[in-house]
Amino acid sequence: MRQNIYLSNISLNEAINIFLEKIKDFKVETEYVKTYEANGRITAKPIFAKISSPFYNSSAVDGIATVAKKTFTATDKNPVRLKEGVDYVVVDTGDPIPDEYDCVIMVEDLIWVSQDEVEIIKPAIPWQNIRQIGEDIVEGQLILPQSHRIRPVDIGALIAGGVFEVEVYKKPKVAIIPTGTELVEPGEELKVGDIIEFNSRVFAAQVEEYGGIPTRFDIVRDDFEKLKAAVDKASKEYDIILLNAGSSAGREDYSKKVIETLGEVYIHGIAIKPGKPVILGKVNNKPIVGIPGFPVSAYFIMENIVKKLINFVQGYDIKDKRYIEATLSKRIMSSSKYLEFVRVKLGFIDGKYIAAPIERGAGTTMSLVRADGVLEIPEELEGYEKGTRVNVNILKSEDEIKNTILCIGSHDLILDIAADLLAKRGKFTLSSAHVGSIGGILSLKDRETHFATIHLLDVETGEYNKSYVKRYIPNRKIALIKFVKRIQGLMVKKGNLLEINSLEDIVKKGARFVNRQKGSGTRILLDYELKRLGINPKDIIGYDREEYTHISVAAQIAKGNADAGLGVFSAAKIMDLDFIPIANEEYDIAIPVEYLELEGVKQFLEVINSEEFKNELDKLGGYDYSNLGEIIIIE
Repeated sequence: MRQNIYLSNISLNEAINIFLEKIKDFKVETEYVKTYEANGRITAKPIFAKISSPFYNSSAVDGIATVAKKTFTATDKNPVRLKEGVDYVVVDTGDPIPDEYDCVIMVEDLIWVSQDEVEIIKPAIPWQNIRQIGEDIVEGQLILPQSHRIRPVDIGALIAGGVFEVEVYKKPKVAIIPTGTELVEPGEELKVGDIIEFNSRVFAAQVEEYGGIPTRFDIVRDDFEKLKAAVDKASKEYDIILLNAGSSAGREDYSKKVIETLGEVYIHGIAIKPGKPVILGKVNNKPIVGIPGFPVSAYFIMENIVKKLINFVQGYDIKDKRYIEATLSKRIMSSSKYLEFVRVKLGFIDGKYIAAPIERGAGTTMSLVRADGVLEIPEELEGYEKGTRVNVNILKSEDEIKNTILCIGSHDLILDIAADLLAKRGKFTLSSAHVGSIGGILSLKDRETHFATIHLLDVETGEYNKSYVKRYIPNRKIALIKFVKRIQGLMVKKGNLLEINSLEDIVKKGARFVNRQKGSGTRILLDYELKRLGINPKDIIGYDREEYTHISVAAQIAKGNADAGLGVFSAAKIMDLDFIPIANEEYDIAIPVEYLELEGVKQFLEVINSEEFKNELDKLGGYDYSNLGEIIIIE
């Protein structure tokens, strides 16, 4: 079977403009809803006030309503006396003002002479303290224009203006069709090759968030006729169709062919990364979007195209991205052919935002969960250098980011536990980027993180961490906070069928190894041990194969993709692997002394010194926290 060929590689904005121009005549129908139920809806027509607000002259204060000219001679030496029923009536805030009166004197300015007489010592001016008819809203005044998203404050103005029902666009009905022979429903028994279908559930939540009504179809296998039937049915019953997966150029990617058969394809392929193989078209005069199957690709298509589409068919042009300027903590390379979306962690360090890039793969769902923002690298650039000031589309509020303690360095599962316990306290969160110990030290040197987690062995002295801090950050006062001692060892498949009991066995038995990245403390420890044992790294199969965390190394072994790797005991325990101890090491926190006074850092230190945290370490096993919290100042 022949593969498809992309029709285009045009820019995102150009593709959206072409698509919306092609479907510009399609709009969802309108309906009338109660004003108090219209929050978030889009107005179909301009809305004018039916009555004025207030619709009568009313008192703005508590006091007496009187005639201003009767008070004009009032002074300290010549008070004016007024009598109830003759010169004034008592009014409260909001009371109507009788026609014969033209001002209100506040109760605080009255001198009570008797039960029904008062004196005043300064004159009133006409219409003082009176809310005149239409002071807020005048009958016939425009309250809201058409194509306006109704907000809570708008509802108040509409009701005050006598508008109790509004004409709005109906919420678009959106059909979501998941496709793929390999997909199974959540809860089904899994076999090799199966993929749990979850994109459609994410889409449904996003559609609701964008203001649409989602309907999720059953999974459609990779069968042209079945897919065609599903799309045809959806296009007759729904306003928008989202066809997930099968949009690429593979032999079983039928989405483009189905849309061409039933309607028209306008765009196939956009110059973005991830998310290139998107399809934009029309079937039965309804817009249809073919969305790539990789979850990260799908997310960016939903956020950048489908969100705009759902609002467009309601006559609304949404522009709700929020940006901040941040300093990039790491060089990023990109292809000049694509607009690339890079997920980043954000922190607020020394009065400026820092953006630390995280995983970039199209299938890494957790990168979306962990991201604080998205950096968009334009097509015409090949990336950014470290230290560049860039605009980042933020996914959290600025307050949340400013209350985030940023940790860049070596990863350990105990950081996740500390983050959870810190978040439980309510105000601060811990955000960590895993770049290895050396990467953490360099970020600390460049003032791009609050602290770095490190475990760096000085092969000359056998001491951990101190010499690296002195060498890399000589001109800053750094506190080394003792965190944990942990056991590093070889992780092997349960049962250890290859009988790997040492690093020498890796070579002797031709075992497939999975390594940590350059600059990580674990990699330095491995190289030290190999040198000590006289083993050439080239003799280890998989020495250059890298993973970024202990748990990802353990996962590769558990899945059978590797036979052994170096990591901590807790990772081996979680993945149910056998563990052969190699060395004990010290995993510490390096932090500038001045940051010890930050409220968020103080709370983090309280967390890691708490009994609750230590209990969690005991459950994981393999950690010695006897020196936890001890602070060593390095100058």
